[in-house]
Amino acid sequence: MADPVLTFTDRGIFCPAGGFHIDPWRPVPRALITHGHSDHARPGMGSYLATHQALPVIRRRLGPITAEGIAYGEVRPIGGARVSFHPAGHVPGSAQIRVEVAGEVWVVSGDYKTEPDGLAEAFQPVTCHSFITECTFGLPVFRWQPQPQVMASIADWWQANAAAGKMSILGAYSFGKAQRLLAGLPDLGPILTHGAVEDMTEVLRAQGYRLPATIRATADTSAKTHPGALVIAPPSALGSAWANRLGPAEAAFVSGWMAVRGIRRRRALGTGFVLSDHADWAGLDAAITATGAERVFVTHGYTAPFRRWLESRGYDAGIVETRFTGDDPDDTPPDLPPDATHEAAPDTATNAAADGGAA
Repeated sequence: MADPVLTFTDRGIFCPAGGFHIDPWRPVPRALITHGHSDHARPGMGSYLATHQALPVIRRRLGPITAEGIAYGEVRPIGGARVSFHPAGHVPGSAQIRVEVAGEVWVVSGDYKTEPDGLAEAFQPVTCHSFITECTFGLPVFRWQPQPQVMASIADWWQANAAAGKMSILGAYSFGKAQRLLAGLPDLGPILTHGAVEDMTEVLRAQGYRLPATIRATADTSAKTHPGALVIAPPSALGSAWANRLGPAEAAFVSGWMAVRGIRRRRALGTGFVLSDHADWAGLDAAITATGAERVFVTHGYTAPFRRWLESRGYDAGIVETRFTGDDPDDTPPDLPPDATHEAAPDTATNAAADGGAA
């Protein structure tokens, strides 16, 4: 067998022919970055290459860096490799990175989702010989409802809270999920944002992403100044002094992990909405099938059961140990019952989604 196009090192995924790393977690001379979340775009690299759409967020988060943008689909020679970036559908600017060396093609997916959300560039499958895929939600219990249904449930919850004289606080990751909510929810009243959310929203709005007007929450903001308003804040703000000062309010967390009852209990939340920026079980299956790859490496998530499932389907499958942690410090796969790892678990999947997604 020829030397692999990509190797796995203690600094991250490395291309020997091109002399670059992809989403490295330790400083390297040259880094290709799939998207702007902090577990993939880390400080200290000699240079960065990312899509034009991803770079503004990366610069905002990392400060002064040596960086260059690349268009989706543009093929660029780097050493003995040819690289191109293709939409991953995860968050605005996110990409899968295609690497070709001597006719052998590998694709690093980064994080991705297959359902278009109306904001991020829609996922495009890329044919390859070897595919490195995340499997954050790589169990059959994770099957998402269509986005319009989830948005309708959130809108109903918001309206009910407003009718009761309360604000509504949604916990959502400051980059990606928060803006997806802004773009997808109907205009039912004023929307306030935590400073961390507003900072990212301003960056995306300046790039031309269509997002509704928002109001930055300040020390003077409360249910009295903005009755019935929706507030979008990072998950860490839920239950904090910042949230408490807003006055009477109902809080909910928006995440794929809301499909798991134990996560809601741990966060002391009565309401959770199941909406993820990662592919569910069916999305992972569809994406991998569409690549036509014979070899699949899995990383971040339920790697062991997902690899076993791939092997049962005839794939040459392996696990890649990485330091990708998800979009939130608490975004780690919880332990689930053994039957959750079986493909034939429709009742469990349906009940988990319904329980987590009810308003």
